[in-house]
Amino acid sequence: MRKRSLAAAGDRAGRPVPERAARPRAAAAPGTTAGVVRRTVRALDDATPVHRDRAVDALRACAILGVVLGHWLVTALVADGGTLRTASPLAHMTWLAPVSWAFQTLAVFFMVGGHVATRSHASARARGDGYTTWLRGRLSRLFGPVAALLALWTAAALCLLLGGASFVTVHTLVKLALSPLWFLLVYAALTAATPWLARVNPLWPLAVVLHVDLVRFGLGGPSWLGWVNLAAGWLVPYGLGAAWTRGELERPRAGGVLFTGGAVATAALVAWAGYPASMVGVPGETVSNLDPPTLAAVTFGVAQCGAALLLRDRLRAAMRRPLAWAAVALVNLSAMTVFLWHQTALMATTATGLVAGRLPGLHTVPDGLDWVAARLLWLPVFAAVLAVCWTAFHSYERAAGGSGGRGSRVVRVHHRSGRTEAEAARDA
Repeated sequence: MRKRSLAAAGDRAGRPVPERAARPRAAAAPGTTAGVVRRTVRALDDATPVHRDRAVDALRACAILGVVLGHWLVTALVADGGTLRTASPLAHMTWLAPVSWAFQTLAVFFMVGGHVATRSHASARARGDGYTTWLRGRLSRLFGPVAALLALWTAAALCLLLGGASFVTVHTLVKLALSPLWFLLVYAALTAATPWLARVNPLWPLAVVLHVDLVRFGLGGPSWLGWVNLAAGWLVPYGLGAAWTRGELERPRAGGVLFTGGAVATAALVAWAGYPASMVGVPGETVSNLDPPTLAAVTFGVAQCGAALLLRDRLRAAMRRPLAWAAVALVNLSAMTVFLWHQTALMATTATGLVAGRLPGLHTVPDGLDWVAARLLWLPVFAAVLAVCWTAFHSYERAAGGSGGRGSRVVRVHHRSGRTEAEAARDA
């Protein structure tokens, strides 16, 4: 019997879930919008195999959307004469630091990435695929859509410079537009090292981060030493993802231990060790928790990973609802496009808005609650422009997802039912 399965921007991950009971379907007129939406939602739900751990996809979607909303809320482009410069409401309203705690979700993404990559590599070995074949398939999903972003911004930068825009403005725009690429480089390096990292205890890279910060901040060591944490810091949640794959985080108390230990350590570091309260970089601050990662950012990420593990069962239950699952699946199918182009959507809106003058929440200094209120009103506009970018550039992500010689990762066809877990993972 032929069965179509959804592979939403990732791998089959996690333990089997019970068969879904048949649900009554409400009738809808076939030609109406509601009918189309209902059929799409039902198709996505029915196409998802019962062995898929939907909580993994939900965590990935939340992590991506957290990064996007965080950037849209704390990144301001202030019009200063004929120049655009970067500013942040966190620099003017330090009491807004908790916003960065809610939306700096990269640790969760790295944990999910470590989980799915280690499962994928094990599945590739079971199929008899070599390391090069496996890695080419993984990296093509990351870097395929990047070419379009680089091409567009290369052309845009040249046009702006030739049109008389200041170098400061062009540098600001290009830096923000390409800022997501640093994440991809680190993520790609960890992915390439997955066979060697699959057994690494996350305590080892955590110890590296601790010693680097002791040398930097406690002993007056060179600032460049902090860049060691760029790999070691993100290896901690990536290693937690590998430990999840090994079954070491399935115990109910594992998430609680990580959340409590990470939260207490972060609070102590901020309160008594002088680390910034904001978990993102703030213009003008001498120390950034994220650029490069500090011990406080890493312990905060550990707490986030613990919270994510604690939420797994609730997410699995929530994802049995077809509408919720359809939303998560669609975000995962567009994850790279959303991640790469969300800053471009912000800047396109800002640049276009200059035609109408200095608009509140868009070009003004982010130094008060009026700016916050205005910025919240701009979020739907950013989302609409991002939707335009998605329409224009999502085809590059689809093409990358279908590379690697294994067919599209969106829909694949299987010829057998009742497969073992190892067999089910072959289409990871």
